Amino acid sequence: MTYFAHDSAVIDDNCIIGKGTKIWHFSHIMSNCVIGKNCNIGQNVVVSPKVVLGDNVKVQNNVSIYTGVTCEDDVFLGPSAVFTNVMNPRSAVNRRGDYLKTIVKKGASIGANATIVCGNSIGEYAFIGAGAVVISEIPPYALVVGNPSKQIGWISEYGHKLEFDNNNEATCIESGQKYSLKNNQVIRI
Repeated sequence: MTYFAHDSAVIDDNCIIGKGTKIWHFSHIMSNCVIGKNCNIGQNVVVSPKVVLGDNVKVQNNVSIYTGVTCEDDVFLGPSAVFTNVMNPRSAVNRRGDYLKTIVKKGASIGANATIVCGNSIGEYAFIGAGAVVISEIPPYALVVGNPSKQIGWISEYGHKLEFDNNNEATCIESGQKYSLKNNQVIRI
């Protein structure tokens, strides 16, 4: 085994788990999912069938990742974040064929207790604030909060709020990375 799994973790058959990944207490990794290299799966996490997690994904405690979700490399999922996969669930109606896809793009962060409603994509390096309820597409580098979530600004790859000048350019103070805002889209320059 090239990954670590705590004795209390349950890992079903036909999973692909990358080298250096750690799976902690009471987590359940269900069949036919793919987990990349150097991931950290916290305590009491559910990874449902056919979920795909890229490399270096950090999943904090009590997160539920349901079928239809793909997280690209370097994604952070905060404690107790949850994804949905059906728009109109009913206990008496089987909607397993109606799962909608959700994609969390490279470098995005989702805060504690956030809910991501299925069928939406979260753009590269976007930052979803704690407790937010995402019900629509989130553009790259967007900073969103609230229920329903609304965009309140832009954020750098380093995780700091961007302040754009009159030329629609910003520099991340911590990293020195430069960004441009054109047509309501942020581009790293």
